[in-house]
Amino acid sequence: MELSAVTVEKPEDLNLVLGQTHFIKTVEDVHEALAGTVPRLRFGLAFCEASGPRLIRHSGNDPELVDLAVANARRIGAGHSFLVFLREGFPVNVLNALKQVPEVCGIFCATANPVQVLVAETELGRGIVGVVDGGPPLGVETEQDQQDRRALLRRIGYKL
Repeated sequence: MELSAVTVEKPEDLNLVLGQTHFIKTVEDVHEALAGTVPRLRFGLAFCEASGPRLIRHSGNDPELVDLAVANARRIGAGHSFLVFLREGFPVNVLNALKQVPEVCGIFCATANPVQVLVAETELGRGIVGVVDGGPPLGVETEQDQQDRRALLRRIGYKL
């Protein structure tokens, strides 16, 4: 078995969701789930088929994001994985909808951070064993940091 770290290439401010699924129907169902969550959400998705023709299936409403998803899915190359890039919306807005898609087995990460996908390759193919999402902690929050966090959540409308 060979292990490698595949860096997801994306603009710094772009959010992504990386997950695992199990069926060709994923593309349409994930598209519908995303389109139905946030009215102005722009997205691109790619799904690596693990059997049959083993194609990278894709969809979305933003051609640039679709192309980016396809390019990264090709580099990751792990069967039954899917990757979604988001604009004008955040993972927190779509995660519950994605988790409700019957074909979705799980979510590895949802972030705007730099991401490396840890990929294992065997004679059978490639699979995701985990992700590295951003950097390690630089310390423990202080009382002022806690106040700042609470204020930020209220300022951006996530808490009253």
